[in-house]
Amino acid sequence: MEQLIEQLKAQIIEALSFEDMTPADIDTDAPLFGEGLGLDSIDALELIMLLDREYGIKLADPKAGKAIFASVRTMAEYISTHRTK
Repeated sequence: MEQLIEQLKAQIIEALSFEDMTPADIDTDAPLFGEGLGLDSIDALELIMLLDREYGIKLADPKAGKAIFASVRTMAEYISTHRTK
């Protein structure tokens, strides 16, 4: 799981063009939206595309995204149980 979390952090940095950030700068359990990384709805679309492109996961229910994208850890847990790639 830790390897997936580190990989996911690097993918988030790349997908969202956080050029001055490293995976170590992202708190695994911090909120991705609001206080934590401060992501917005456009960033959410990027994360949805990341899940599809890298892990073969298509989000059928957009409302599920709130729970999935709560933190890097919740994303990693979702990926580990739903990935097709």
